[in-house]
Amino acid sequence: MPKPYPEEFRDDVVRVARAREDGVTLKQVAKDFGISESCLTNWMTQADRDAGVKSGPGREELAELRELKRRNRLLEQENEVLRRAAAYLSQANLPKMMYPLVRELAVDGIPVTVTCRVLKIARQPYYRWLQAPVTDADWVAAHRANALFDAHREDPEFGYRYLHEEAADAGQVMTERTAWAICSQQGWWSAFGKKRARNGKKAGPPVHDDRCAVVDRHGVTRHVFTADGPNQLWLADITEHWTAEGKLYLCAVKDVFSNRIVGYSIDSRMKSRLAVAALNNAVARRGDVAGCVLHTDRGSQFRSRKHVHALGRHAMIGSMGRVGACGDNAAMESFFSLLQKNVLDRRSWATRQELRIAIVTWIERTYHRRRRQDALGRLTPIEYETIMTTPATQAA
Repeated sequence: MPKPYPEEFRDDVVRVARAREDGVTLKQVAKDFGISESCLTNWMTQADRDAGVKSGPGREELAELRELKRRNRLLEQENEVLRRAAAYLSQANLPKMMYPLVRELAVDGIPVTVTCRVLKIARQPYYRWLQAPVTDADWVAAHRANALFDAHREDPEFGYRYLHEEAADAGQVMTERTAWAICSQQGWWSAFGKKRARNGKKAGPPVHDDRCAVVDRHGVTRHVFTADGPNQLWLADITEHWTAEGKLYLCAVKDVFSNRIVGYSIDSRMKSRLAVAALNNAVARRGDVAGCVLHTDRGSQFRSRKHVHALGRHAMIGSMGRVGACGDNAAMESFFSLLQKNVLDRRSWATRQELRIAIVTWIERTYHRRRRQDALGRLTPIEYETIMTTPATQAA
């Protein structure tokens, strides 16, 4: 299909055709510009419609109509993808991949780009799968699963260990761990097995050692939060509070040396970017922080790869406390307790923006510059840093 002529070119041709001399035909004008006479006639008619001389849809209306048709066609395709996906996923044997559905829709005329966008899957892995739909590993895994399924169907009271032995007798040799993984994925358990109740989510493993814990002479582990200078030990944590618009989350970073909040980030969602933004803001304000220890809890935001990479990028050292032990980050919890009493619980908040302004104002104006602390010799964090550090090492 030839590309459409530019709008400016069409307007110029129409102007030339209308300003042509006597004896010059439209056919000659069209020939001079390398178009057909019918094409020129259509352009002139459309120009009259655009100018209101003739009745009919103008150029903008036609373009809008084409855009509406395109959007309507796209919506129909997306609805068809969702309808087929719902039917596909409701099958008794739930498929592991959506790629077969993408291929079926492509055969029916639904573009792969549209299907992948609706199903939120990448296109490149699909095209790689299309070249080799069944790998050798998938072939072996399917035969093993069939053998385990046949054994389970014959004797539902068997656990995975017995199913493993039955599959081996059928010619599908595998390790017990492989048999357990397949049975776990498919939900094939012994009819007499007991299901374990899940009481909430289990905290993930720490990605850093606990560098603030010390063991006293009685063998009791406790945490010590002290620092001889700025940018040696930081604490970080996340708190939340309700507004009429929903929750608002605050991630704050505190310098143990002066109890100053060196960085914070506020957002409507508690993602890893919240913790990363707070850390980056703190580094931007403090300058050289290489070797500084950042102590946190085991929240997923602080265990995320983005946060770990941010620590490495700034040459900082991570530290994490135990699960469910508030005392492991007590110094940070005390700040949030003050924030709760002085700002969050003072009244109800209508909007997130309103609460955000109140939090920032209290931190920068009241906590940093007005609230004197006994631990700092009745000085504010700003006064303490000014007195206890040289001008060269003071924070910006």
